[in-house]
Amino acid sequence: MFTFIIRRIIQTIPVLIGVTVLVFMLMHLIPGDPAQIIAGESASEQQVEQMRERLGLNDPLPVQYFKYIGNAVQGDLGSSVRNGRPVMDEIKGRFWITVELAVYSTILSIFIGLFAGIISATRHYTFTDVSIMIVALFGLSMPNFWLGLMLIQWFSIGNISWIPFDTSWFSPSGWGSWQQNVLPVITLGTGGAAIIARMTRSSMLEVIGQDYIRTARAKGVKERVIIYRHALKNALIPVVTIVGLQFGSLLGGTVLTETVFSINGMGRLIIDAIRARDFPVVQGAVLIISLLFVLVNLIVDISYRYLNKRVDLD
Repeated sequence: MFTFIIRRIIQTIPVLIGVTVLVFMLMHLIPGDPAQIIAGESASEQQVEQMRERLGLNDPLPVQYFKYIGNAVQGDLGSSVRNGRPVMDEIKGRFWITVELAVYSTILSIFIGLFAGIISATRHYTFTDVSIMIVALFGLSMPNFWLGLMLIQWFSIGNISWIPFDTSWFSPSGWGSWQQNVLPVITLGTGGAAIIARMTRSSMLEVIGQDYIRTARAKGVKERVIIYRHALKNALIPVVTIVGLQFGSLLGGTVLTETVFSINGMGRLIIDAIRARDFPVVQGAVLIISLLFVLVNLIVDISYRYLNKRVDLD
């Protein structure tokens, strides 16, 4: 296992290098001159040129890239073009808000999705199975922004004002109360729960039909033990893959949901930075998200071995 982890970490290095090269090149292809933005629209050509020299924009692209990577390894992702603040400071507050929502939403998706998928698989082709799959299809097809608006209308500003809606909740202040999380978590977790439910059902049905399950039943093993100790563990491998991908995408930020609930997360940060041609913030945010996504994939790969000893790690 230790050898596998080291090998997988080494394999992620070319991926990260490729991501940094791609992001770096794309940022330089976007129209707009950072030096002009910093110097101001009324700046003379000489002032703009001095700013370009100070920022190192006159250096060849390979030189700029290696300077950026060298600083990034030391934790310096540059400074924001808009306000001059360090990029890491810009990301920190937004990042933890997104992590909070991603963790809560993933937990909700796993809980609802596994529960619904197991019931649907154990009662396949019954009215319960059909009903659960119809609800899952509805949840999968429903746009997040529409569900968010409906939840606000129903539970915040409608006749049932159980959860007062206040945009000041979502300031970059770290972990918040359950009130400021419940509606966006439900919004983000619904689609994920639908995917997990359908994947759990199909995977469970495949496992339940295996010979060792029939043998366990023939030996008189209790159905609950068969389902939760034998079948579910082996059926979780594709489900874990889906969960990892969903969690990684949530870390990238969900722009529409963050906009509906006025959440100052990573999604809005990246969009605002792109609009302002704030290249250092975009590069830093994408780099951080890529690192986390690779880490999540590594954790998913490692978890395969613990779920099924037959999985080959070579």
